[in-house]
Amino acid sequence: MTEHPALLLVGSGDRRYREYILAALRPHFRLWLLDSVEPTWQTEHVDGVTVVDTRSPDALASAVRELEFRPDGVLTYDESLVTAVAAFAQEAGLPGSPPEAVQACRDKASTRAVLAEAGVPQPTSRPVASAEDAVAAAGNIGYPVVVKARGLAGSLGVLRADTAEQVAEAFTAAAGASWPGVPRYDADVLVEQLLTGPEISVDAVVDQGVCHPLVIARKQTGFEPFFEETGHVVDADDPLFEDAALLDQLDQVHKGIGFTHGATHTEFKLTPRGPRLVEINARLGGDFIPRLGILAGGADPVVAAGQVAVGRPPAPRRPLRRTAAIRFLYPAHDCEVAATAVHPERFGPTVHEALGTAGPGTKLALPPRAYLARYGHVIAVGDDHSQVVADLADAEELVELHSS
Repeated sequence: MTEHPALLLVGSGDRRYREYILAALRPHFRLWLLDSVEPTWQTEHVDGVTVVDTRSPDALASAVRELEFRPDGVLTYDESLVTAVAAFAQEAGLPGSPPEAVQACRDKASTRAVLAEAGVPQPTSRPVASAEDAVAAAGNIGYPVVVKARGLAGSLGVLRADTAEQVAEAFTAAAGASWPGVPRYDADVLVEQLLTGPEISVDAVVDQGVCHPLVIARKQTGFEPFFEETGHVVDADDPLFEDAALLDQLDQVHKGIGFTHGATHTEFKLTPRGPRLVEINARLGGDFIPRLGILAGGADPVVAAGQVAVGRPPAPRRPLRRTAAIRFLYPAHDCEVAATAVHPERFGPTVHEALGTAGPGTKLALPPRAYLARYGHVIAVGDDHSQVVADLADAEELVELHSS
């Protein structure tokens, strides 16, 4: 029997949202985890763990030199670790994209600058350091605009603004948004031309410069003028897999950035003038999107990410086709969680999972005071797309929030 390839995994994250990734990788790889915290739940999925400063390429290299485990590749799904892991992979001679390409994905201003130079169509974008600069940039671009935090992901700190007053307020909100381990910049906010149309994401793997789209998710947002992500719908037979304009843009973006090897999560608006890039991330998607891809049955983006990380071609998309969707549950107002109650008797036929994820005492605040103030989620999976969507229509009634 051929031995499974050896894969280093850097960072593990919150068990509630990330354990499915380790569980998906485990049957296909020998896994060694490099993490910044002492392991607990992670140990059942890996061959071993080394606690190390995961943000330091030198520390990663030093830790690996001490191991008998000889890796064929390295993978991280943590946004804050992608640049360190890319630098380590290059130094160690492991498969991966150039660190400068990964950094260009990491920094939204660099993304725009690099792609503009490569001739890839995209919205006008200006990095700014003050509310006054933001107002001036919006005036030059033309209203409406989007104001966003330069280094964040997941629609954190992203707002629409239609007036100068709203731009100034949006700058304050975007500049105040943060996430652990995410760098800040002198000009830390972008003002961009507003893209109109439905928003989608594409989880793909790139193998030797060839991009393989695996999961397409149709994004749902809320809390205007913010773009908080409230849900995603994944159809394994989505016609966008055959959309020449989208596939061309996906290819142009990756080539323009110089991303040649690894996993990406790329977001587009389907505008009247064609698909236009919102952002590209050098990692698997968050918000359970890869898990939805697995449940829908067309592809396993987690295993594919591991395969390209160790220098193997990704498995092709499969003929099995379902719809999988998730709704994230938010409170109606800022509150403190007393309890959540799941009501299975109210489930529709396609409900796959319904969970309360915020424990008693958790304080939830809505944008702009905080982001991702979710108290639970509901996942539905089925062969009938319309039934899946219908079963999530009143998701708040399936996981009830008690709060004060």
